[in-house]
Amino acid sequence: MHLYNLTLEHASSITSAVVGSFSGLRQQEILISRGTRLQLLKPDPALGKLSTVLVHDVFGSIRSLAAFRLTGGTKDYAIVGSDSGRIVILEYDPKQNIFVKLYQETYGKTGARRIVPGQMLATDPKGRSVMISAMEKSKLVYVLNRDAAANLTISSPLEAHKPSAIIHYIVGVDVGFENPLYAALEVDYAESDNDPTGEAHENAQKMLTFYELDLGLNHVVRKWSEPTDPRANLLVQIPGGQTTSGDPPTVRIDGPSGVLVCCEDHVIYRHMDQPQLRVPIPRRQHPLEDTTRGVLIISAVMHRMKGAFFFLLQSELGDLYKVTLEHQDEDVVALKIKYFDTVSPAISLCILKSGHLFIPSEFGNHYFYQFQKLGDDDQEAEYSSTDYPGNGMRTPSQPLPRAYFRPRPLENLVLLDELESLDPILSAKVQNLPDASLFYAACGRGARSTFRTLKHGLEVEENGNSDLPSIPNAVWTLRIAEDDQYDSYIVLSFVNGTLVLSFGEEIEEIQNSGFLSSEPTLAAQQLGHDALLQVHPRGIRHILSDKRINEWKAPTGHTIVAATTNKRQVVLALSSAELIYFELDYEGQLNEYQDRRAMGSTVLALSIGEVPEGLQRFKYLAVGCEDQTVRIISLDPDSTLEMISLQAVTAPPSSISIADMHDSSIDKYRPTTFVNIGLQNGVLLRTILDPTNGKLADTRTRFLGNRPVRLIRTRVHGSPGVLALSSRSWLNYTYQGLVHFTPLAYDRLDGACSVNAELCPDGFIGIANNTLRIFQVPKLGSKLKQEILPLSYTPRKFVSHPQNSYFYLIEADHRTMSEPMIQDRVKVMEMSNEKIDREALEIDSKTFGNLRAPEGVWASCIRIIDPVNSQSVAIYPLDANEAAFSIAVVAFSARNGEMLLVVGTAVDVHLAPRACSTGFLRVYAFVEGGSKIELLHKTETDDIPMSLLSFQGRLLAGVGKSLRLYDIGKKKLLRKAENRQFASAILTLNTQGSRILAGDLNQSIYFVVYKAAENRLLIFADDVSARWTTAATMLDYNTVVAGDKFGNVFVNRLSETVSKQVDDDPTGAGILHEKSVLMGAPHKTKMIAHFHVGDIIMSIEKIALVAGARDVIVYFGLHGTIGILTPLVSKDDVDFISTLEQHMRTENLSLVGRDHLSWRGYYTPVKAVVDGDLCEYFAKLPTQKQLAIAGELDRTVGDVLKKLESLRVTASGF
Repeated sequence: MHLYNLTLEHASSITSAVVGSFSGLRQQEILISRGTRLQLLKPDPALGKLSTVLVHDVFGSIRSLAAFRLTGGTKDYAIVGSDSGRIVILEYDPKQNIFVKLYQETYGKTGARRIVPGQMLATDPKGRSVMISAMEKSKLVYVLNRDAAANLTISSPLEAHKPSAIIHYIVGVDVGFENPLYAALEVDYAESDNDPTGEAHENAQKMLTFYELDLGLNHVVRKWSEPTDPRANLLVQIPGGQTTSGDPPTVRIDGPSGVLVCCEDHVIYRHMDQPQLRVPIPRRQHPLEDTTRGVLIISAVMHRMKGAFFFLLQSELGDLYKVTLEHQDEDVVALKIKYFDTVSPAISLCILKSGHLFIPSEFGNHYFYQFQKLGDDDQEAEYSSTDYPGNGMRTPSQPLPRAYFRPRPLENLVLLDELESLDPILSAKVQNLPDASLFYAACGRGARSTFRTLKHGLEVEENGNSDLPSIPNAVWTLRIAEDDQYDSYIVLSFVNGTLVLSFGEEIEEIQNSGFLSSEPTLAAQQLGHDALLQVHPRGIRHILSDKRINEWKAPTGHTIVAATTNKRQVVLALSSAELIYFELDYEGQLNEYQDRRAMGSTVLALSIGEVPEGLQRFKYLAVGCEDQTVRIISLDPDSTLEMISLQAVTAPPSSISIADMHDSSIDKYRPTTFVNIGLQNGVLLRTILDPTNGKLADTRTRFLGNRPVRLIRTRVHGSPGVLALSSRSWLNYTYQGLVHFTPLAYDRLDGACSVNAELCPDGFIGIANNTLRIFQVPKLGSKLKQEILPLSYTPRKFVSHPQNSYFYLIEADHRTMSEPMIQDRVKVMEMSNEKIDREALEIDSKTFGNLRAPEGVWASCIRIIDPVNSQSVAIYPLDANEAAFSIAVVAFSARNGEMLLVVGTAVDVHLAPRACSTGFLRVYAFVEGGSKIELLHKTETDDIPMSLLSFQGRLLAGVGKSLRLYDIGKKKLLRKAENRQFASAILTLNTQGSRILAGDLNQSIYFVVYKAAENRLLIFADDVSARWTTAATMLDYNTVVAGDKFGNVFVNRLSETVSKQVDDDPTGAGILHEKSVLMGAPHKTKMIAHFHVGDIIMSIEKIALVAGARDVIVYFGLHGTIGILTPLVSKDDVDFISTLEQHMRTENLSLVGRDHLSWRGYYTPVKAVVDGDLCEYFAKLPTQKQLAIAGELDRTVGDVLKKLESLRVTASGF
């Protein structure tokens, strides 16, 4: 077996984000890490949108990210800490749109290890040095400087190690141009390690330590170290140093320097030469608050303005706090804090100078806000350190009195844009439909959880629609003059006439446009500088700017059957199969070429390209004839209407479109001329037209639908594109320098064209039956359109019903109060006459999250979802602290195959160690067609039922370490068989025949057989590797594919001999008496494929994504990854792709210096899997490298690209 791995949707979580002027063009960009990819986002302040500038796979794990600017520089550089054991400095080159690796310095081993630096980065505010730290012991400092040619240089590393120290956080301290200073939160565990009583552990102190880099002596010293709050977790840099300006020179103190230490419930100001100041972090006011729970700060940012600065801190609930320091020169007078707004909890906060705030969320979508105000003039209570004795530090070991605030909707921020994110995917399924595959994913955490329906296609925003008197067959938009900014006319062609509409604030009919309204229109064009052209079956109307009309009539007895135009050329095809060619002269007159060309077969389609800039004409014409040929005809003055080349096609052409599009995989510097040929059988051919000799080459085919293909040349986000209409609408466009071909997630269109208007810039007009639709395609980056349904709690699992269209989903949240529990608590308070703040009880959980509760408290429910209409049909809450963990639809033979819903729940669950007071198997009957469920009975279990499966008319349940077989009874489920020999907990169950595959929490996959004669469940094979299984599915009777929690996917196979031996044993006596191997089962499975995906696989399925294609393995990763593993069928394919991968590995594409083979074989060496993501980077290599690799493979560059595209399209349709 050989598999080819392809990522369809990359991880959408953000692990770190920094702001900087990376392009050096006086504008700020946001550089984000998505775990294994770097992405550069550019904010558009005018539109309030974020657009992607560049995305690059690093083929490694990005652990930290920081930006710095050399003193006096105009652009920022990025420093990346990763699992490569190297520090890497990147520069963004805006001309080539690439990241350039300036420096790559090795300092340690690969992998995310405790004592290898890379986990944390801190830069000196003046850009003179950087500190890179590990979780334990190791800290290295690099000096950054310029050489004589003003190029960035980096020194050898200087050690700042402290043995036996756990490092919680590091930050650069702003000291102006004095020696660079770094602050670190450290805990020394040397004494705790050597003290068996545990007393030293209890007394261990968390130290705030300042490290100074002496630039003169070129070494790092520990300058100052003092104990701080033991619950400190975050440090924030405070401006310092001084600025000299003006004439005569005046010195201005930028700030007091030092750091803010964020602790549980408090913020402390610390500096070596200053007294401490402490202020409490305000808490939410709620009558049912968990008083034992503190408030933790999870992210923070400092923002400078002219002559001032402030801080934004964010708590784990998402509340933002504004912190200010009142200071006189370098002396701090007061530390003040107040509630600012509430947003989604973020991994970091990014404030831009343009007045925007980017929130890369921990879970769920990412948000882009604009500051409306800075919260200075609102009524929010402000808490100051001066309100407390000794500036809050009279008794540092005692907490300050608690401060409170009331949460409210956004006042200081306004939402501008949202980046959709699937992170985290907790359960997912694939449904194969005739025209496309649908992915269903249960995502998110807590009250912000969602159920998402993902359809392959670009998202479409409809701006408006209008009903028409009858069904048109074509539409065009026209500008009145060549240099007009916006389109003015919409031309609609009907069977028996033409309608011209004006396109302004309102769409209305125009009577005096000059167009002939009694005939259908074949082509409409803005011609020359300010003229219009209409081609109809009986001739041409050339409408001049002064409304004079020049007419050309078709020869008597003939009509025009096809036409193609650009701004200077017109070509007509007559019913007599003759071609007539017109060209615009310098005086604006259309001149007919003296000769006509007889084609010998009826002409069905024509196309010429747009006139290249600086030229008089486009040199080639493509003609599609009824004899199933496409011919290229010359329009050059020296060889006008002579045939140059011919291509046979498999069906009569229905439409042709020539478009010049930029595809860097073919030509890095110039657009490529593509001839797109749509056939009547729904197939699209795309071939390249050689601009020098007119020959056709590199033909690629794609099936679009079951209707004849219609092609329209358009503009997409300012670049040329092609719209292809069949049973679905497809868009051919350029994105990130490569040509993509993606369907639109929209209704089927009969005709369309591009439009540029004030109300709809860069949009489209489409015809759907008798409706005119105006729409835009806002985002080209994501190829999946999402429909989002909000949920109440974190989704756990969902199942589909085989006989109806509903999904049944279970949700459960730990440390969360359910609605019934809140109501019960409120009733108790009312009975004891306690005062209740009703307003605090009614806050929106979608914005502010669910009410938090102590450990061991759960909120859970069962939800019925209608995925077709994307709505919740019914919700059934679970009370009495019961939480759902597993779900299955089971057909019980004892009830004549009736389908019942079984839900595995547990009461009073504690996670570590895993325990519960009791478990239940709830059995529900479907009523009203599955739109409702009724509880039949509950069966008690002694552990948490983690997995359920329908098996031979009974229920198979993984209850803790036990595998049990249940049948249905009248009052409860009846246990029929049991096996208790599993290691920890059964998480996944799969079955074929009488064979069961059980995935254990930390012992990989067990092969189990059910022997009905003896009513026994027997383990007969297991894995040699102990794996932490997260998802599994059977590929065939002997083969299983599974994922583990370290981001690996593996395929295990059982020997055919063992399989047959087990099946032939009627009682299982042979298995019972066989000797165990390696303290496990008597037989072992063999690993036949292994690959490190880089994301934890939560769901995995075997299904065909394309109708009529082979089955592929589809997997869903926790961070939002959707990928496939497709089998390589022929030996030629295996040899070709494997050799290409070997060549690509030698190109050192990793921006972080990670070895690709080592990365993909993180825990076990790669076996029988080829990395398609790496192979597809072949398209982005420089031309010379492409030619060299293709030469080694005995192929042309076009052949390699064609093969890569074929592998992707035939397997996934993407």
